[in-house]
Amino acid sequence: MREILQHYIDGQWVDSEGGARREVINPATEEACAVISVGTQADVDKAVAAARRAYKTFSQTTREERLALLGRIVEEYKKRGADLAVAMAEEMGAPVSFAGTAQVGAGIGGFLSTIAALKDFNFMEDGPGYKVAYEPIGVVGMITPWNWPLNQIALKVAPALAAGNTMVLKPSEECPTNAKIFAEILDAAGVPPGVFNLVQGDGPTTGNAISSHPDIEMVSFTGSTRAGIAVAIAAAPTVKRVHQELGGKSPNLVLPDADFATQLAPVAMGPLVNTGQSCISPTKVLVAKEREAEAVAFYTSMYSATKVGDPMAEGGHLGPLVNKAQYDKVRELIQSAIDEGAKLETGGTDLPAEVNRGFFVQPTVFSGVTPDMRIAKEEIFGPVATIMTYDDLEQGIELANATEYGLSAAITGDPEKAAPVAAKLRAGMVAINNWGPTPGAPFGGYKQSGNGREGGLAGLKDFMEMKAISGIPA
Repeated sequence: MREILQHYIDGQWVDSEGGARREVINPATEEACAVISVGTQADVDKAVAAARRAYKTFSQTTREERLALLGRIVEEYKKRGADLAVAMAEEMGAPVSFAGTAQVGAGIGGFLSTIAALKDFNFMEDGPGYKVAYEPIGVVGMITPWNWPLNQIALKVAPALAAGNTMVLKPSEECPTNAKIFAEILDAAGVPPGVFNLVQGDGPTTGNAISSHPDIEMVSFTGSTRAGIAVAIAAAPTVKRVHQELGGKSPNLVLPDADFATQLAPVAMGPLVNTGQSCISPTKVLVAKEREAEAVAFYTSMYSATKVGDPMAEGGHLGPLVNKAQYDKVRELIQSAIDEGAKLETGGTDLPAEVNRGFFVQPTVFSGVTPDMRIAKEEIFGPVATIMTYDDLEQGIELANATEYGLSAAITGDPEKAAPVAAKLRAGMVAINNWGPTPGAPFGGYKQSGNGREGGLAGLKDFMEMKAISGIPA
């Protein structure tokens, strides 16, 4: 069992000041695989103080120095890909083949999109009688989730470094080892002491200490809407910038004349990828009433053929959900749909036949789902697709928008016909014949899915302050 009892502060691995031990459970075996020390207020204070000291010099570095640093991080990151994959497979259940490609690759992608944005970024813009300067914010607190851990760490750390900020990161307590390796990567790449600090811990203790800290100018959070509200409340007294990517309930609006054979499969895969544990998973499938049977057959065939298994084994199978709380929640939602009258086409609440323990859920498909059902309204975060019908496309658009969330949406069908539909969907991202955005595109949502954007140019700007300067000679 791995012991991660130290925090990375001011370029050194240091003991916690009074932190309690917390075990990390392998979701495939239900046994402890690691232990962390929960960061205390004193630990966070020490990390913030280090970041403030480092800010004085790091904020003055040049574009060229930051580009060189980001490049070195990418090279060191590539060396640790296998270590990162194993850590994620053991701690959050992403099968090692998937973890080593998609999960590890997403982290590199966050750095590469930031490097591309920084190369051409204009730090000073001319206006009529004034100039606009883009400057670092200061010390940034970062709180990241367990489902795409490296992706979310990279989408915060990369632009923060590129902008000249310093930072304190609290990764998810469900999968801490990949963050420890990430800190080792940054250390090997020569990130100056105090610029990047890692404090392991949980939300109520460590996360709250970061969100409420008076010497942190910005907190960037990715996680549930419920937790995001708590972060915003904790941050409010210090009026710091709150940057959030929260929950989602993404529709897959299937156009009436969509070609299922060529267009539907990439979108239908969305709720299976990462065992459905993606905030943009298009679980809410909306199809024309006359094509319901065809859509049900398509999804049922795909999902019933999808296997689950040991995340440490190579292959294209699904792993478990991250923990018992998620397992219980997903099974409860599946049961609620059964109780409320939806038709279970495949899957269900029983443990899959391939395993005899662990937090595994069968890939599940429901038809006959109505808008008033819990499973039609709540974020599922599991390998579940729910099929609903519409009478005409305008009703389909209304059903797609009938949610408190607005993170992402997918459209299946002719791209030319999908384009005007995309303009009517209340979501921060719309993917046509796919379920995820293009790398480097702005990532973020409307309504209760948060505020701010990550990735590429938009992500870089969100980690900067804007200063208007008047009276400068032309």
